[in-house]
Amino acid sequence: MPSSSAPNVRPRLALFDLDHTLLPLDSDYEWGVFTTRIGWTDPQEFGRRNDAFFADYQAGTLNVHDYVRFATEAVRERGSKAADEAHAQFMREVITPAIRPAARALLQAHREAGDEIVIVTATNEFITRPIAQALGVDELLAVQLARDGSGWITGEIDGHPTMREGKVLRMQQWLGQRGLDWSGVESTFYSDSMNDVPLLEKVDHPVATNPDARLRALAQQRGWRILDLFTEHP
Repeated sequence: MPSSSAPNVRPRLALFDLDHTLLPLDSDYEWGVFTTRIGWTDPQEFGRRNDAFFADYQAGTLNVHDYVRFATEAVRERGSKAADEAHAQFMREVITPAIRPAARALLQAHREAGDEIVIVTATNEFITRPIAQALGVDELLAVQLARDGSGWITGEIDGHPTMREGKVLRMQQWLGQRGLDWSGVESTFYSDSMNDVPLLEKVDHPVATNPDARLRALAQQRGWRILDLFTEHP
């Protein structure tokens, strides 16, 4: 007689990079531009250093510890109240207008399929937590910021940064906390960047999303799906 037991269906995870994947911009870089615009940083000096760090990131050579100290300096100096007010303005003026319908539709399709959605980003949690909330995503793995005795950020990183191989490590920790491992889930990962090749190689379904030239070439070589999410104007 045929078995009445249901097949063992693995939970499905939809993992997303954030910058240039779900957003058509780099939120970390744009935050730096924004803080200069509101007078928190010197335009020439901050712009020069921000551009240099951004170039290092694109080249895969970024020292993330140095960058986080630099990127959080203005926030740390002004305290939590001013920082939260500035971030709310940043969301209104920069991020919310940039969220494309195509990105929301992709997330919604995964929700309707019953997939659990996780954003895995190399940008720090101060910048990205409100963005994830605006996208309706509760699970966020971002660069965690160390805090002092008063609970305010220090400029250092807490734990492993979610960059390159660190994204794989943080996802493994996330899975382990839920009694899971990679073999126990069916995973998809969307990313635009060569920095994310380690996680793209780890998942069941890698999707090169709005890929840069190098990732597009690699995806074509390996037969990975390519998704140009922002080919149409908002």
